[in-house]
Order: sequence, then C-alpha cells, then structure tokens
Amino acid sequence: MPKYEASAFAPINIALAKYWGKRDARLNLPTNGSISITLDKFGSTTRVIFDETLEADVLVLNGEEVRTPETLRKISIVLDELRSIASTRFARVPCARWRARVLSQNNFPTAAGLASSASGIAALALAASHALGLKLTPERLSELARRGSGSACRSLFDGFVEWKRGELANGSDSVAASLHPASHWDLRALIVVVDAEPKSRSSTGGMTSARNSSPFFQSWIESAQATLGPIRDAIAARNFHALSRAAEENCLRMHACAISASPSLLYWKPATVALIHEARKMRAEGVEVFFTIDAGPNVVIVATAAHAAAARARLEVFLKNSGAALLETSPGRGAYVL
Repeated sequence: MPKYEASAFAPINIALAKYWGKRDARLNLPTNGSISITLDKFGSTTRVIFDETLEADVLVLNGEEVRTPETLRKISIVLDELRSIASTRFARVPCARWRARVLSQNNFPTAAGLASSASGIAALALAASHALGLKLTPERLSELARRGSGSACRSLFDGFVEWKRGELANGSDSVAASLHPASHWDLRALIVVVDAEPKSRSSTGGMTSARNSSPFFQSWIESAQATLGPIRDAIAARNFHALSRAAEENCLRMHACAISASPSLLYWKPATVALIHEARKMRAEGVEVFFTIDAGPNVVIVATAAHAAAARARLEVFLKNSGAALLETSPGRGAYVL
C-alpha cells in the first residue's frame, strides 16, 4: 500500500505592519492588511501522515500529544479543506477520507508571541497538500493556511511579504504574496526572548477582546491600513529611517489597542519596556535599529547589516544576568517540502 505522507519546513515571520483583528472569525479574515519579514533558521518542521486506522486527527507537538480542543480544531480546519479538495479532484485516492497524524517540532519557543502557530500551520498546509498529491497554487495554499492561523499565510513566502485584507466575503482574495525576495535588503533580526513560556492569552482571544471592548479599535484599523503604504514604500526603497518610524508606530498602536481592551490585555514584561527604551537610546547614538513586538512580551530588534554587530554587543551587555536569550537571524526563504 502506498504511503500518503510528506514533511515540510516553514519559518516564523515577524510583522512590521501588524495583523490585529478579524472581520470574519470563521474564515480568519483580517480587519486590515499586514506586512512581514520571513525569518531564516527558526520555524517548524512538520510531518503529516494520513492513516486509515485513525478516528480523529492527532497532533504531536515537540514530542507531546496535544489535546487542546482549539489547537486541534485549527489543524483539522486546514486538513478538512485539503481532504475536501482531494475528494473532489482525486476521488480514487483513498487517503482523501483518512484522518492524519501530525508530528511537528519547533526550534524556538512555542506560543510565546514568536509566530509559532504561523510556522506550524504553514508547514502543515504544505506537507498535507503534498501528501495528498495536490498541486495547489501559492495563492490557494496561502488561503488554506490562513484558515488555520491568519499569519500562517505569510510564512509560506520568501523575504518581505504582504497579506492583503481582501474584500470578498468568501476570503479568496485575502492571501499573501512576496513583495521582495530575502536578498532585497540585508537586515538582521535580533530576537530577545524575554519570556519563553506560553503567553497568558492567545492572539485570537486578544483580538476578540480588543474588537469587542477597546474604544480605539476602529482607529487602530484605520491607522493600520494607512501604515501599509509607508512601510511598503520604505522596504522598496530600503529606507531604514522611514521603516523604523512607521513600524514602531504601527507596533505601539496595536499594543495600545490591546491594552485599552476590557479586561486590559498587557503582554509586556518590565524587560519589554526596558528594551524599547534601549532601542531608542541606541538609535539616538547613531546605531541603526528599531523595535517591533508581536502579541507577546518578546522583542525583535531590527538592524541594518552594517550596525548589527554593534546592536548585538549592546544587547548582550544589556541582557547580562537577565536570563533572556538572544537569537539572531535575517530575512529568509518561505516554506518548503523536505
């Protein structure tokens, strides 16, 4: 009997223009577009095995079986969509009706605000589609990955990536695509892992709370959409000063929206705030850096290649005896089959 299985690797990504808010929770359609950098080295390696003996999809993450209903729901949403496509186009392939065993391993902290769900779901979508023998376009695969985790649609692509908000009710135009390859701009991402533990509240829960209770939510949507153009243009022109200003404003406005929700959603730790000040201090002293923070306490310091060594040295001194880890990476390629 042929084996219906495949493995894939998908990287994490860090948003420069943040995704924060769903206009359709069922389809994971965003309230605003977003722009990210796909990062090299760090991500999820995922193997998908379709097995006719299983009664339900199984997820083993970092060596432990996951039984959390919400997490299992996310992977089954993607798998169900792919099984449906396989049943329609390849009705004679028996595995189109089988459940799957998903074995996934992250080489970075999980659920700590470093896009582990994005890389995991992107790797799942790519591996499962190959296991089923599907030849999907990048756009279609992006749409399917988005169903499981919004930002997963960005981890499929190289370098600098934009996820379009889209306008259609079925979500078919809410997909990601690469704006520029990783080689477009030699930047460095210095990831400061302030807290490697899972964050207190998921991004999905935080978005829902902000949408329902923050008095600034509508302003956030308008501001987020307005920031896309300047960030896109700054990346195209490799204008670090303009990108620094726009990306930091976008980051702080997203967190202001979260903080203003009821109950308030404050992901930051004292070290998070201290790192914001340290990044500003470095920049004032001529070191080309800026900060960005996704939904969690951990901080990414983005530096030009020429200033990365100086920024790293400053951070190593700053973090001495703090217990925080410092990871360095750069723009990289998107997801690929192993």
